[in-house]
Amino acid sequence: MLFEEFGFDNRILKSIAHLGFDEATEIQARAIPEAVAGRDLLASSKTGSGKTLAYLLPALHRVYKKKALSKRDPRVVVLVPTRELAKQVYGQLRLLLAASRFTSILIQGGENFNDQHKQLQKDPHFIVATPGRLVDHLKQRHVFLEGLELLILDEADRMLDLGFAEAMRAINVAASHRQRQTLFFSATLDNTEVSEIAGELLREPSRVAVGQGFDEHTDISQHILLCDHLDHKEALLKHILVGQTIKQAIIFTATKNDTVRLAEIIAGWGLTTQALNGNLSQSARNKTMESFAKGQFDVLVSTDVASRGLDIASVSHVFNFDLPKQAEEFIHRTGRTGRAGFKGDAYSLVGPKDWVNFKAIETFLQKVFTTEVIVGLEPKFKGLTPPKPARKIAKKSVEKEDSKTPRKSSRKSVGKARFHDNKQDGFDAFKLPPKRFEKQANTDDGED
Repeated sequence: MLFEEFGFDNRILKSIAHLGFDEATEIQARAIPEAVAGRDLLASSKTGSGKTLAYLLPALHRVYKKKALSKRDPRVVVLVPTRELAKQVYGQLRLLLAASRFTSILIQGGENFNDQHKQLQKDPHFIVATPGRLVDHLKQRHVFLEGLELLILDEADRMLDLGFAEAMRAINVAASHRQRQTLFFSATLDNTEVSEIAGELLREPSRVAVGQGFDEHTDISQHILLCDHLDHKEALLKHILVGQTIKQAIIFTATKNDTVRLAEIIAGWGLTTQALNGNLSQSARNKTMESFAKGQFDVLVSTDVASRGLDIASVSHVFNFDLPKQAEEFIHRTGRTGRAGFKGDAYSLVGPKDWVNFKAIETFLQKVFTTEVIVGLEPKFKGLTPPKPARKIAKKSVEKEDSKTPRKSSRKSVGKARFHDNKQDGFDAFKLPPKRFEKQANTDDGED
């Protein structure tokens, strides 16, 4: 379906054309008509499916075509779970608003609170925010949402995972205008907590589900390589990074220290690289991600900080140097490649320590992966065999054996205990308890 078929304002169509988009993705084709019609929307789709435009374009159409409910309150609020995703969505929004008179701001944790207050005083039309920081401003009465027209929740399931349920409810109460429309996007809808909060926030929503959040991405080729140990992982990684044509790559590790260590090793292979982890300040993280998005270096080594929110079409390869503990995170990591219609390759290096997580991922995806071997780097590790169940002995045979053989006491004869004489050391640490069946001397004084 072409974007011009949605009946968008011509200014929106020009912005879309400027971004190089012509045809809508499946989630866009199904979600946009429902949103433009003014209905609440409950939607799910896999990562990289284009859901950001699925809610931003209807938001722009609304502010272009309808009169504002309030002159001072924001017209649209977009809630996202992480700073990285907030920055990504905000960047996309600014491009769409570039030729318009509408203004937007970014409100997130880790930034100067007073500077954000000053931005809110300018009465922006759009706010992209993380829930916790927006609630902080609501408490300080820096912003009011009584006239909010459209509340958008992106990756609502992730917000719940991060403990933002109460913040989401507080924002819902603050923006309880009867004419408010709500668009609710989640990777999965088959979750009790997601269903509960969706029931609180939405009114008779239309439901759009494009596959499942864990469906296999057809534009991503999955490669599973078994590894013997850390040195073997590094050898396999070097073989692929140096030997293949790679535009840009993201490598995910388990710990913050590993991002720095591995980035230094990769730099020694002649590739430009930087490490990204939670130890960096927010400004340093932003600078690193901006540099990577601009193609200023080849390889980003990161923890799960970059598993959501990075939408860079030039990322041709993703590596799970360490597999994630949460199976769902595997989808978000590998989904950093194969975006916007491009093909991508995802490599997972599975060692003995990764095996349990690997089997959990297979169970979650309901799929059995085929492992691959690189000639010259063949592994000895072939996977871990699950423990055999304990052998059961037939009850009847035991009873027959017991009836023939008289039972022997399991107690062993115990000799007199020998204790160290502690009186010579000045304390009585070891004392024998009174004998259980010896009749004690009658020393009662008549009271219980």
